[in-house]
Formats: sequence, C-alpha cells, structure tokens
Amino acid sequence: MPTVKAERAIRTRQRVLLAAAEIFDEAGYENAAVSQIVERAGLTLGALYFHFGSKQGLAEALMNAQPATIEPHLESTGLQRLVDITLVWADRMKRDPILRAGVRLAVEQGSHGMNDASSFEEWRALMRSHLDVARSDGELREEVDPDRLARFVVGACTGMQVYSNLATKRADLMERVCDMWDLLLPRVASASVVGDIQVGPTRVPVS
Repeated sequence: MPTVKAERAIRTRQRVLLAAAEIFDEAGYENAAVSQIVERAGLTLGALYFHFGSKQGLAEALMNAQPATIEPHLESTGLQRLVDITLVWADRMKRDPILRAGVRLAVEQGSHGMNDASSFEEWRALMRSHLDVARSDGELREEVDPDRLARFVVGACTGMQVYSNLATKRADLMERVCDMWDLLLPRVASASVVGDIQVGPTRVPVS
C-alpha cells in the first residue's frame, strides 16, 4: 500500500496537473504563467518544479495523460473498444480540462517550440492494440491493415476536433465522430460483426 507521504505526493501532483490543464485550456501555452498555475492549485512553485521540472514538463505530462482519461471508463474489446474510445473521447472533450488541455497542447505545440509526436503515437499504439484483438477475433476485413487504420483514426479525430471547436465549440463533436464510423465501419468490419458494432452517445458510460 502507498505510504501517507506517497499518497500526499500523488494528490499534490494531481492538483498541479488539474490547475495547469485549466490554465492551458483557457490561455494556451504561451500565455499561461507558472505563477497562475500554482495560485490556481493553492501550492508553491517548489511543488510544481519538484513534480514536473518546468512548464514544458507540465505540458508534456498533460499531452501524455490523454489515454488515461479515457481507458478506465471502458469495458469493451476489439473493434467495439476502438469505437468506444472515440465516443468517450468526444464526450469528455466537452467537460474534462485535462483531456482538452492535452489535445490543445499537442495540436498547438509547434507554436511553443515543441515538436513531439509522442502523444499521437501513444494513441496510435493503443488503438492498434485493440485492432490486433479485433483481427484475431475475425472482426476486421482481410484487407484492413490495423496500423494503417489506427493512424487514420488518430488523424481523423485530431482534425475533427479542431474543425468542431472552430465551428461549434465542440458541441457537434460526438455527431462528427458518429458520422466517421457510419462511413468507416462498412469498409473495415467483417460481415459477421458489422451489424453488431454500436455507435452513438449511448455507448458513453454515465459518470
């Protein structure tokens, strides 16, 4: 079991991460000041630097935290799990500052001197792992390349949220994700499962 000291460190790290997410989401990387972050968190600069090393370290932690905001909410497997990842992602983008900040930082990182595809590659690898399960379970058409499909879905979701944010402040992001799967599933799912894969907001767990 974690010690009291370790539990306190985990709580402190999460407070800094949440405060940073709120500030980055509101202001972007360049306009976010570490003084604002620690004030929002009710902590000291020392706590921020101890846990994350720098403002850039905080940004990297948020970019890499994205899957952890999604995966714990899911119980499905294979192709359905891939669909569910994108649906839960679309839902939580409207209300989870850690996810929103991670996405914003990843998309805008060129403007603040970063050029790191790690967060996108982590999504690709995660999606590929579920597509490998789908392949072994006979859920994919023979001609479908799991890695190619995973790369496409990561890119498509990245573009959709940018477009949706500009057009409707992401109010229609769920609809756009559902449209993507309505178009994709007949081309990638095997005939035996294509009618069983569920798409829509009802796939999002109540939390």
